[in-house]
Amino acid sequence: MAMPALTQAQLDQLAERIQPVDPQWLRAGTDRQNDLTKPPGSLGGLEEIGIRLCGVAGQCPPPVPSRPHVVVFAGDHGVYAQQVTPWPQEVSVQMAAGIVVGFAGVSVIARAHGARVTVHDVGLLAPAEGCVDRRIAAGTKDFTTGPAMSRDEVLTAIAVGIEAANTAIDEGADVVVPGEVGLANTTPAAALTAAMTGTPVSEVTGRGAGADDEMLRHKVEVIERGLEVNGITADTDPVTVLAAVGGFEHAAMVGFILVAASRRVPVVLDGVVSCAAALVARAIAPAVTDYLFAGHAGVEPAIRVALGSLGLRGLVDLGLRLGEGSGGALALPLVRAAALVMNEMGTFSGHGVSKA
Repeated sequence: MAMPALTQAQLDQLAERIQPVDPQWLRAGTDRQNDLTKPPGSLGGLEEIGIRLCGVAGQCPPPVPSRPHVVVFAGDHGVYAQQVTPWPQEVSVQMAAGIVVGFAGVSVIARAHGARVTVHDVGLLAPAEGCVDRRIAAGTKDFTTGPAMSRDEVLTAIAVGIEAANTAIDEGADVVVPGEVGLANTTPAAALTAAMTGTPVSEVTGRGAGADDEMLRHKVEVIERGLEVNGITADTDPVTVLAAVGGFEHAAMVGFILVAASRRVPVVLDGVVSCAAALVARAIAPAVTDYLFAGHAGVEPAIRVALGSLGLRGLVDLGLRLGEGSGGALALPLVRAAALVMNEMGTFSGHGVSKA
């Protein structure tokens, strides 16, 4: 059951609700870090996470995230017809169902950290059992011949993400991870990253789910053709770019990220697909980056380009490239630990420990 399309005015209103974090809470977080019983900076990036969590929550010490939710969006892609991946397209449906059943990588990692997982079918070629049915169409169109989605379709997909985020947060989620499933989805992700950052396609295109050298060269050509056919330039508005070369799951992630930021819930990004969606979300609402945490620095070049543009650093660097939200789920304990340190570690001022 597809959602009604979002209007541009409603999207603008959502964007306006996303405000930068208050610098006073970042200062308060920094002051507390400096008062904790440790040499300044000795917990490295964990300190930065804790400080940023103070800004997100508007309090110091910040609340400890304890109800994580991984929300996976599944969709297929018309550009698959251009032979940009060696895997059969029916794998998309099989893996979406597998996540629901619990045998997929993200399912296992999420269970390890007590995270709930739900899957939304935004546009698979065929229905996947157990998914939340929000199907818009049986896959997008091939973006080498025109837009992957109509403007109505892309706004509908954004609405799916909005609903999913509101539902997860209303049900208690206090930290969220956007995940994805869809064969060939690193191709539109690279296209979005190139378009949103102005980076040459060859520098953001990776092997995805196993492309060899010849397929990788072909993938670059396919993306360059898609951007050219659709007339994408540096001045093209983000929703038009998303409709032209994105996917249903990318668009749903955009809505998901925007709502989480508007409700001051931290978002832990996963791989290249969610990072590409975050670039689009930032173009719609620049302050959204204050609420984003990078789950990992993967092997896909577009991840590193996107994170550099967003000003984020991957919390985990293990050469991950599975997707599904697995890397974001893997980083959840680090986010929780950062908050626990802020709440439970002793302070110089309170425990009589001498400073250097």
